Amino acid sequence: MSRVVHEFTATVPEWRPYVTPVKLEEASAAQLAAMKVTPSNKKVSDYVLTLAHDPESLSHRSPLFNGIMYGRDGLSRAERELGAVGASVVNRCVYCAAVHASRYNQLIGDEATMAEIFAKEAKAELGEREQAIFDFSVKLSAFPPEAEESDVARLRAAGLSEIEILDLVMSAAIFGWANRLMHTLGEPVAAEG
Repeated sequence: MSRVVHEFTATVPEWRPYVTPVKLEEASAAQLAAMKVTPSNKKVSDYVLTLAHDPESLSHRSPLFNGIMYGRDGLSRAERELGAVGASVVNRCVYCAAVHASRYNQLIGDEATMAEIFAKEAKAELGEREQAIFDFSVKLSAFPPEAEESDVARLRAAGLSEIEILDLVMSAAIFGWANRLMHTLGEPVAAEG
């Protein structure tokens, strides 16, 4: 039996769904379209296969997620990942924190920031810009009404533009939603091997 992972780590665990995922070979045309499955697809994640039970929602979720996390303008890809990790730490989503910490580490080429975050969580001590991004994401995720103009002013003082601030808000917000889906639909387990 697999062990559920409760500790934050940049090593991505497996995600085990509680709901039986759609079988790719049995998926309806609507499910295949929502998953954007092409003949070259060899693997679709269990998470996407689970979300495919509701193809209409999935067909909206994926473009929204991709637009927020992979947009060309605004916040850098690594900083969007940092915002996602901040939200995931607050929401205790070990799987999402691991996925986005791993991506952040790959983009930055250093593991020190994520090691600090996973050791101290919301009390992590980072560089000025990273600290402002992380703290805002944490505050917005913990209790959105507590995010105030002074928090936005701190982001501006750290050098973030208006579009970068908006990207950060969207990154943290979509992970408030994504984390809850992950928790409700499955759990992270240690990779067997």
